[in-house]
Amino acid sequence: MKLSLRNLTLASIFTALMIACAFVRIPFSFLPVTLQAFICAVAGLFLGPRTGAISMAVSALLGLSGLPVFAQGGGISYIFNGSFGFIAGFIAGTYVIGVISRHNKNHGAASLIKAVLAGLAVIYILGMAYMFIILRYYTGNTQAGILYIISMNLPYLAKDAILFIIAAFMYHYIYPHIKQYIS
Repeated sequence: MKLSLRNLTLASIFTALMIACAFVRIPFSFLPVTLQAFICAVAGLFLGPRTGAISMAVSALLGLSGLPVFAQGGGISYIFNGSFGFIAGFIAGTYVIGVISRHNKNHGAASLIKAVLAGLAVIYILGMAYMFIILRYYTGNTQAGILYIISMNLPYLAKDAILFIIAAFMYHYIYPHIKQYIS
């Protein structure tokens, strides 16, 4: 896999944005609210599937290596955190958003919304499935059923759906003006 200097630079910028957004936290019941999912959507739209997913993967690898870049710290033990599935989901979700948005060449707002919502679905399916496994089988929380996990994540899902739709419109209106710099 060969990446141009431009793509490496853009991936680095989005990795830094992802890390910075982990530190913009609003305390909430189970997990802090961050803008990381929004950066994931923007990376998929602006960078495309490969470069966008690489930027999210680098962020995840930095966190797993011990740097405190996740919303609740870092280190290899973070894989036992219920929210780690969302971090893995960011990589897959960014890729899905990039593929779907690149497939539709006219970048109409409706097709972009479909792309970001498909990516959001991937993020939440992976994230909630992982959370279920960790809470049920690793921590032994027998109350952590599917409905419990879904109800716990609904406020985050609603917030992210709104932010993803904003990202789609942002891309729709901004990309034509900056495409010569990032494509």
